[in-house]
Amino acid sequence: MSSGVRIMLATVLAVSTLLLSASVVPTASAAERCRPTVEPGKSVARLWDEVLLDAIRRDFPAPTVHARNLYHLSAAMWDAWAAYDPVADGVFVTEKLVRDDPTWARRRAISYAAYRVLTHRYRHAVGADESLHEFDALMAALCYPTKRKGTTGDSAAALGNRIAKTIIAAGMHDGSRERQGYVSSEYQPVNEPLIVLAPGTYLTDPNRWQPLSLEVSIAQNGLSLPAGPQHFVGPHWGHVTPFALPADDGRGVPIDPGPPPRLGDPRTDADFKAAAEEVLGYSSTLDPADGVTVDISPRSLGHNTLGTNDGEGYALNPVTGEPYEPVVVPRGDFGRAIAEFWADGPASETPPGHWNTLANAVVDQPGFERRIGGEGPLLDPLEWDVKMYLALNGAVHDAAVAAWGAKGYYDYVRPISMIRWMGGLGQSSDPALPSYHPDGLPLIEGQVELITEASAAPGERHEHLADHVGEIAVRAWAGQPPDPEAGATGVDWILAVDWVPYQRSTFVTPAFAGYVSGHSSFSRAAAEVLTAMTGSPYFPGGLGSWTIPAGSLEFEAGPSVDVPLEWATYYDASDQAGISRLYGGIHVRADDLQGRIMGAQCGIDAWALAQRYFDGTAAQAT
Repeated sequence: MSSGVRIMLATVLAVSTLLLSASVVPTASAAERCRPTVEPGKSVARLWDEVLLDAIRRDFPAPTVHARNLYHLSAAMWDAWAAYDPVADGVFVTEKLVRDDPTWARRRAISYAAYRVLTHRYRHAVGADESLHEFDALMAALCYPTKRKGTTGDSAAALGNRIAKTIIAAGMHDGSRERQGYVSSEYQPVNEPLIVLAPGTYLTDPNRWQPLSLEVSIAQNGLSLPAGPQHFVGPHWGHVTPFALPADDGRGVPIDPGPPPRLGDPRTDADFKAAAEEVLGYSSTLDPADGVTVDISPRSLGHNTLGTNDGEGYALNPVTGEPYEPVVVPRGDFGRAIAEFWADGPASETPPGHWNTLANAVVDQPGFERRIGGEGPLLDPLEWDVKMYLALNGAVHDAAVAAWGAKGYYDYVRPISMIRWMGGLGQSSDPALPSYHPDGLPLIEGQVELITEASAAPGERHEHLADHVGEIAVRAWAGQPPDPEAGATGVDWILAVDWVPYQRSTFVTPAFAGYVSGHSSFSRAAAEVLTAMTGSPYFPGGLGSWTIPAGSLEFEAGPSVDVPLEWATYYDASDQAGISRLYGGIHVRADDLQGRIMGAQCGIDAWALAQRYFDGTAAQAT
C-alpha cells in the first residue's frame, strides 16, 4: 500500500466512555471545585458533534432527519461562537455580547445551546435513555450544570439556552413536520407492495416507486422496523427550510434534475432498460471466486468529471510526486466491500454522519493546518470546527432537501421493481423468440438469457432452471445465505423474477423513491465543502483510505482478503459512495449521476453562504 496518510474513519466511541469523572477539589468553593475532564485536544464543538453521531447510530437511520439535526446543532454552535465576534453573522440568532474572556464564554454558550437542541431532538428517539445520559455526561465533564435553564440575561448559559429555544421553535415551522413525527399523511403509492419472498411483481405504473413488503424488516443499523409494507420516508422533505438552497418553487423541488428515464417513453425507454441491465452487470461481479482481480488504487480509479464515471486514475500522487502503489484484490470482494462500507456509514451514522466522521478524521491527521482555503491565519480548533460544521452540515442538510424533493416529486422506481417487472414480462430483443414483450428485459448473452430446452439440458448453464423454460434468467448475486457468517452464495443464473439487491434479506431496499440518490447528493455536497475549506481536493498526503478486514462483511461471508479502499480526493470518495449503490442494487445510473450534480450545487452554494456568515455579510445579502 502507498505510504500516504491513511484516513481512519474509526467508529467514534461513546463520549461517556471517553470522559473521566469530573475531578473535585475538596477545599475549593462549590463554583471552583469542578475541573473539566474531557478528552484533550478536542474542541467543545467536536465533542458535541461526536455525541450527536452516537445518538444517530442508536436511532432509526432516517438520513433526512439526521441531516437536519446535524445542521441545527451546527448552526446553534456557530451562533454561540458568532455572538462574541464583532464581525460574524449568526444564522438563527444575531445578538452580540462582549466578554473579557470570549473563549470561555463561547465554550459555555456552545455547550448549553447544543445540549438543549439535542435533548429536545432525541428525547423520544430510539436509544433515548442512553443518548440523554451521554449528553448529561458531557455537560458534567465540562462542569456545566444542566439545571441552568434561564434564557434572560447576558450570561453565556442564558445565551446558549436562547439560541436553542429559537432553533427549536423554528424547527416547528420549517416544513419537516416534526410535531407529526416527520411523517406526511398526503403521499400514497400508486403501486401495490412488492412481496419480496414471492417471485415477480405487479406494477400499475412501472416508472413509479413501489413499497416492499417483508416478513421481517430490520434497518441497516439492526433496529426492527414496524411490520407491514414500507411507508415512504420524507416525501415532503423538499418543502423543508434549507440553508442555502433557492426558495421552494411550490412543488418542493428546489433543484430540478429533470425527469429520469422512463419505460415506454420513446425517448428514454432504451435508457431505462440499459440502466436496469447495468445494475445486473454490477451484481454479476459480486463473486470473489470468479478469478477476476482489479486494481482499486488511485492509479486506476477516480478523477471523474462531475456527473460521469470517465476517470482513469492518477499518474502520480500530487502531494508526494510518487506513483500510487497498486492495490489488487478480487473484483467480487471490492464490489461487496464498497456496497457495505458506504451503505450506512462504518457505524450506522447514515451518510450525513459518515461525512462528519470523515471530516473529523481529516483534521486529526498529523501536520494538518487549520487555514480556511489552505491560506490565511491559523485558526484555533474551536473556530475551525464551528465553521467547518456550519458549512458541512448546511450542505448535507440542503442535499437532503434537494434529493428528497426530487424523490417526492418524481417518485421513481427502484431496481428490484424494474428488474422483476420487466423480467416477468419476458424479453424485448426479438419478436421471433418466445416470451417477447416490448417492455421486457433486453437479452444480453452471458447476463440476461432466455431459458431454452438446450440451455436447461443436463450439464448446461440453466440446468437447475429446467422447470422454467421460456422464462428469463439473469446471472447475478444469488441472495443472502441462511447463515451469512458461514458462507457466501456467490453469483449464479437465477430467475429474473427472483432477483434481489446485494443487501440483507431483512432490508433489501430503502423506504423511499430512487431518483435521485441521497448517497450521491450528500457525498458530493460534503466533498465540495471539504475541498473549499481545506484549499485542496486531495486528502492529506494525497491519499485517504479505509481497510475492510477479511471476514468482516455482514451480508454474507467475506471479503476473502483485506480490501483497502483508497481515494486521492474527496470527490473520488464521494463518487465511490454513489456507485456503491449500483453494486448494492439500490440505485440506477441516473439516480447516482444526477445526485452528484445536485450535491455539487448544494455544496458550492452552502460554502458561499457560510463564508458570508463568517465575514458578516450574510445579513446584507438578505
